Amino acid sequence: MNIEEIKKLLPHRYPFLMVDRVLEIGDKHIVAIKNVSANEEFFNGHFPETCVMPGVLQVEALAQAGCLLTLKKREGEPDDVFIVFSAIKNARFRKPVVPGDQLLLTVEVLSARRNFLTMKGVATVEGQMACEIEATAAIVPKDQL
Repeated sequence: MNIEEIKKLLPHRYPFLMVDRVLEIGDKHIVAIKNVSANEEFFNGHFPETCVMPGVLQVEALAQAGCLLTLKKREGEPDDVFIVFSAIKNARFRKPVVPGDQLLLTVEVLSARRNFLTMKGVATVEGQMACEIEATAAIVPKDQL
């Protein structure tokens, strides 16, 4: 999926759209890319002297990849839902992500019951783990937000 296809599924826009391309998508997994540019708005304050991508934004990138997987599977259904985090467990940050890095986002659905999903996400840079999470997400009708 290219950026235009991604924007058709995700409601996020600059500066908060964290997925640039989808490389692979299956029934229960997705592999996507976030290109980390020196022009990212968050680097103005985190940290100007030594730029590091905030861990919470790495988690957000994994979440958006998981949303893409879920929404792609729902294509053709009414798009009257949002997918929101309901829990984040076991978040680990192993390597700083800096301008010029390409974050490879791999998300796998571990379970799906009714309107809840449990996913495992791993973000790597050049084969080295930068971030990993286990998260639960809820599929919520837009009119309930």
